[in-house]
Parts: sequence; structure tokens; C-alpha cells
Amino acid sequence: MALLRVTPALWEGRTRLYVSLANGRHVAWYDSGGDGGDEARPPHPARSGHPARSGHPEPNHPDPADPYDPPDVREARDAREVGDPRGAEPVDTREGGRPLALDAPGGCAGHISLVFERYRQAVLTVLAPHLTGAWTIGPPPVPTSADLVRLALHPDDDLAPNRPGETIHAELDLPTGTARRWGRDPRRPARARLRAHQVLGAELERLDAAGWRVLHAVPLPGADRIDHLLIGPGGVFAVHTVPAHRLRLRIADPEIQAGRRAPVPLLRLTRGRAERACSALATAVRPVLAVVGAARLEVLGAPGDVRVLRERDVASFADLGAVHKPADIAALHALARDRRTWLRS
Repeated sequence: MALLRVTPALWEGRTRLYVSLANGRHVAWYDSGGDGGDEARPPHPARSGHPARSGHPEPNHPDPADPYDPPDVREARDAREVGDPRGAEPVDTREGGRPLALDAPGGCAGHISLVFERYRQAVLTVLAPHLTGAWTIGPPPVPTSADLVRLALHPDDDLAPNRPGETIHAELDLPTGTARRWGRDPRRPARARLRAHQVLGAELERLDAAGWRVLHAVPLPGADRIDHLLIGPGGVFAVHTVPAHRLRLRIADPEIQAGRRAPVPLLRLTRGRAERACSALATAVRPVLAVVGAARLEVLGAPGDVRVLRERDVASFADLGAVHKPADIAALHALARDRRTWLRS
């Protein structure tokens, strides 16, 4: 008997249920939330006349050879997992005397992606309590062009693992010298900037549930960077972080003044980074100025082309009108996460 377990996970803003063996190998996954496809629901155990259990895999549908196991290990595993199929009670796939179209094509939402055909019955049984609405079952969807680009991307060129304030982490690793002996920590300003990047980055990543993608610390030629690149249904945004912990911030285009410090032309810098992102991605990119931790924010003559907000206002991005489709978002994210894309910006 195949002992399967169901593990929930968040994938591209949707709930995905992974069905795996005891050794961790995934045999199927279910993406919920779709309405397409032919309805294919196994009957309730009380109606079918037999108790719910994990079921047995079908012996007539051998799965492809696993490249990670040698033949002798694979044969031993198959003998251990399959057991005697004669005592298996198959899952009823008929409702009202009508056979259900289990292999109807469908998208990812409301679709069970079956990796190994011989686990079909067992997968349907363990997922039965979690299935809602109409759904289909069949092989995993064919990878899109964005998926292929992502799979071919070298890890050194992948920007997706970057943390908020990635370059600041390197600054904090530098030796402090003798300044520490006199009670001064030269890394304190860097820590404050890092906290601001982390707070804003966490708020941006919460938009994942609404279909948004975010990249942190996107490097630009000339030792410059985009603090956060936000890609989603409402468009593409180059976000510049302004750490202002307990400070009064005054914005008068193109300058920003924090407390009693000298004004700095950050709006000009923010616009320039958005223009470079627009050139690299070949799509419209809007500049955003995100103020983190300010005690007071004064905007004197709000710039029309730059979106100014606080960290608590990041959730408003989810209310923007639809500009990009999910396929466009995936393609732009795949292009933006490639470090080589930014060499021409």
C-alpha cells in the first residue's frame, strides 16, 4: 500500500497541496481555486459503501524510470510500495452512472497534476476531502517559456534569492577598526538602513497573495541598484527605500529633507532608476518613493510621476487596476530576475 501524505504550500499566491510519499518524493499536486475543466469528484465514503483510506496504486500503469534511483533500488521500492493489488478497492470514478472525464485539459487552478500514473487512485482518495468545485486530473502543465528561462538560469545570475538590503549585509561584514574602542559603532547607520529595507521588503512580499512578484537589491551598472522591483497586475514599479526612523521628512520635488539634514535630490535618483528599468525590461516602470518609520511626512507639491507612500500603505498596490495578465507577470519576472538583463540598462 502506498502511504501518501498531503502538505499545503503557497505557490504564486494560491494554495497548492502536494501529495508525496514517505521519502518525500512528490507524486502529484493540486492547485485549487479554478472553475475550469470537467467535474470529477470521487463519491463520499459513506455513499460508496467502503471506508476512506489511502488506496492502492494501479499496477497496470508503470511510472517512468526515476533517474535518481539505480535499478535495484527502484525494484525494491516498487515491491515495497505496490504490494498485492488484488485486495485493493478502487476509487469509484462514476457519478450517477456516468463516467467522469478525468483527463480533460485544464489550467493549473482546479487541476490535479499527476506525476506518476500508477498513483492515480491513491492520490484521488487522499485529496478527496480537499477537492472543491470543478477540477481535472492529468499530467503536469507544459512549462511556459518563462519556466524554461528560469530553469536554464545559472544560480549566480538569479536575483530572486536576494534579500532586502542585500548590499548592506556586505557592509556590515566589514571590519570596524578602532572606532568601536571609543564607544562608536560605525555600523549603526547601516543597521538602521537595513531594518528599513527589511520592513518594506516584508510588506511588499505580502502582495504575493494578490499575484505580485518582488525582487530585492536589483544591481545596475555603475554600482547602482533598485532597492525593490515590484511586478504585478497593476504594473511594474521601481521602489526606492527612504529610512526615516522617528524623523520629520519633507518632500519638495526634486529634493527630500530628513530632519535637519541637508536636502538630497532623491526624486531625481528614483526617476532615473525607473527609466533604466524601463529600458532593460522594455515595459513601463513607474518610480515609487517608500518612506519607512517617519514620525511626520510633509509633501509640498506632490510629484505627479512618482508615487510617494509609507510602509503601511504598500497594501494599496493590490487595489490597482489590471494592467498585466498572469502570463505577462511571469514573463517579466523571469526576465527581471536574470542579472544579465540589467547589463544593458
